[in-house]
Amino acid sequence: MNYLAELYHSLVTRSRRRLVLIAALLLLAIVGIEYVYTRYILDKQLERLAENEITFKAVLIKSMLNSHEKTVHDYEWDVLRNLHNPDSVGNTAYWMVKNHPYLVGGGMCFKPNFYPSKGRLFEPYAEKDDDEVEVHQIAGEHHDYTTKDFYRRVIESDQPYWSDPYIDSIGDRSLICTYMIPLHQNGQVIGTFGLDVSMDWLSDTLNARHMYPSSFALLLTEGGKLIVDPADDHPKYHDVQQVVKLINDSTVCRDSSRTNRTVVMKFDSEHDGEKGYIFYANMRGQPHWQMVVVCYDKEAFGPLNLMTLISLFLLLGIMVALGFIMRHFMRNARRLHDASLEQERLGSELRVASGIQQSMLPQDLDIINKRGDLDVCGMLQPAREVGGDLYEFFVRDEKLFFCIGDVSGKGVPASLVMAVTQALFRAVAAHTSLPANIMRTINQTGCRNNDRSMFVTLFVGVLDLPTGRLRYCNAGHDAPVMIVDGKPQLLEVRSNLLLGIINDFDFEAQECQLPPGSTLLLYTDGVTEAMDANHLQYGRGRLLNTLENVGQMTATQLLQHVAQSVSDFVDGAEQSDDLTMVAVHYTPRQALATLEDSITLLNDVHQTPQLNAFVDQVAGQLQLDTSVLRQIKLAVEEAVVNAMQYAYPTGVTGEIQVTALADAESLRFVIADQGKAFDPTEALRADTTLSVEERPIGGLGILLVRELMDSINYERVGGKNVLTLKKLLTHKS
Repeated sequence: MNYLAELYHSLVTRSRRRLVLIAALLLLAIVGIEYVYTRYILDKQLERLAENEITFKAVLIKSMLNSHEKTVHDYEWDVLRNLHNPDSVGNTAYWMVKNHPYLVGGGMCFKPNFYPSKGRLFEPYAEKDDDEVEVHQIAGEHHDYTTKDFYRRVIESDQPYWSDPYIDSIGDRSLICTYMIPLHQNGQVIGTFGLDVSMDWLSDTLNARHMYPSSFALLLTEGGKLIVDPADDHPKYHDVQQVVKLINDSTVCRDSSRTNRTVVMKFDSEHDGEKGYIFYANMRGQPHWQMVVVCYDKEAFGPLNLMTLISLFLLLGIMVALGFIMRHFMRNARRLHDASLEQERLGSELRVASGIQQSMLPQDLDIINKRGDLDVCGMLQPAREVGGDLYEFFVRDEKLFFCIGDVSGKGVPASLVMAVTQALFRAVAAHTSLPANIMRTINQTGCRNNDRSMFVTLFVGVLDLPTGRLRYCNAGHDAPVMIVDGKPQLLEVRSNLLLGIINDFDFEAQECQLPPGSTLLLYTDGVTEAMDANHLQYGRGRLLNTLENVGQMTATQLLQHVAQSVSDFVDGAEQSDDLTMVAVHYTPRQALATLEDSITLLNDVHQTPQLNAFVDQVAGQLQLDTSVLRQIKLAVEEAVVNAMQYAYPTGVTGEIQVTALADAESLRFVIADQGKAFDPTEALRADTTLSVEERPIGGLGILLVRELMDSINYERVGGKNVLTLKKLLTHKS
């Protein structure tokens, strides 16, 4: 019996040892797999963070450069219209430099002998000294701009040109950059027009908000010359030249056509041997600058290495006390998991909070309501210091764009998503008037890196003010209430999917006719789900009853009326959710028609004289001032010729109908064709490499029409493109 007991005890002991050994090996394998997998994830996260930093800073730099490009193109037309008077073109440079804070100078360089009265060379240049701007003719024997690289490149290529940043040798030796465009007259290049802009903001933009304390960013020219580097007191400043050399020696990095991906390079610091990573990408378009972000292995993977070392020591402890750990593993693991999740959540909210900017409610309410056909008001009462509700509205091209939404969750993360969604709506709606496209773009952006699963309900509407045609798209939001003749009714909506769930979801838009004198009330669930002390909800039925017989209330009074009703219902109970509402009262302006005439043209530019004769006839009946007539003729011709050239396929004959409508306040030209659908108000800037005859409306063309007419409006009605150009009749002879 003793022998059997000893044998049993021996077998049990051996089994326990084998169990401990197997468990130790399994744990060691788990630690190794976790290390490899976590290292892989951190590698991808590091690359993603670097790409985000490069993209973010490139967008900031490009946005600033684009604003200066727009400045030049906005003033180009003023230069061209004053070409007959050489003394006037300097005034354009003066006002351009005067009105833009970052400009240090700007001017024109005309081809030799373009103005015989001004000598062979003529270069009017506006220079800013503090807030004072002076215009000088700086060309002469001592300064022959025809020998300068920027002049020759613009003249020979007939293309805009950004110079590499350089140190101003005349002023306070600050970093500046030059942007030049060619000037044309009758299809020929006659000179250049451009500006000199201070680049002092580049260093602050590039070296702000790095991934890690030792990370830094560089900006290089296309040729690999260093433009901006970190301050010389940066802990890794000694690695800058090594990084620049590695980039310039890399065949992949020198490929200037590579703009859609980021190159990753590893290196060992020649100074202290520390391993580092170089993330590199070329900026899109001009200038072809190179963005670089550098970070170090110690900061990126140091916590992982420390965690792995600690895990190995813990493994040794597990081998010694496996029985105890096995007994308490599940309980301790759960506690550790919960504590880790809570710490991660708190840390995440703090990081998000540091980047949140206070969202701005619409500021142009008075301007919108002064139109006479709209009465719009919004209200937002957050349940906490920051809320997750949003609303926005603005008028563009005779259309009211508006939205209302609710972000899932509360607190700082919800407020950040709210601010981003509101900014995206205004940015996207500035380029398209289709609610489904607006919703689709916002959704695609919101789905990117949505690790926190933050979702948004959103209602987007676009109201065409001349016709009352309402296009809208709903993403899981509560149906708005439409009040017609004092009777409230829910607007029929298709819910679609909430934003931030499926990247490629196909949102379906709807449309209806908003009757004159009607009111549209949009709201979030903070209204209908407001609860009293007994947890009874306010409800949609009570909201409809509140909206009965509201009479002739203004939009502001209507929102106050509903808010007071909700407040009376909850009777002092704590607000549980954000309360947000938007009211839109639509009353189209009615004016007695004084003139209505039309002409039908074929899509042939040789019929332009008939169009001009028609416009002259209309102007004669209205006794318009000559200067106003010139503006109208130029705008109408630009729009009609564009329709002639692009409405129908090549070789297909079609009609363009131009109708003139006038009342006591305005003159409208309605241009209709049955060609392919095309909204010129959404067109991008014109391609300046094309001739004036080839250039479609859009960019400079649409800018010209906007400048000459008081408003433009596009609608696709009954298979027709309908473009309306409106001029207020404030200048008659």
